[in-house]
Amino acid sequence: MLMRTDPFRELDRLTQQLMGPGTWSRPSAMPMDAYREGDEYVVAFDLPGVSAEAIDIDVERNMLTVKAERRPVAKADDVQMELSERPLGAFSRQIVLADTLDTEHIKADYDAGVLTLRIPIAERAKPRKISVGIGTGRKEISG
Repeated sequence: MLMRTDPFRELDRLTQQLMGPGTWSRPSAMPMDAYREGDEYVVAFDLPGVSAEAIDIDVERNMLTVKAERRPVAKADDVQMELSERPLGAFSRQIVLADTLDTEHIKADYDAGVLTLRIPIAERAKPRKISVGIGTGRKEISG
């Protein structure tokens, strides 16, 4: 069995604990995947525990900005926290989109803690066939 090790994972976790949760002025990053699927560009963000109402998506020119906030769950007075590793606070990610994407028709779905954005590829960017015409006659140059 192979195991992937990341020597910086523990350092990242400790840094996050020391710096505290993200705020709107200094948000934490959120993990994402991006890939092309047919005629769409798909971007998926991991946002477990975030309500759909706490997600904000903006597009300005070619800059896509996703912001979200995970708040603590209300606890009863007799609850004593033993371990808290799930980050709370603000999360944000900005992506520069290519000119070949149609930012007017972005679709967003949120299911099982994953925000999925589907961005269609613009018609002008799709490959197309160009036909070659055949000349109708010969021309001679005399001189």
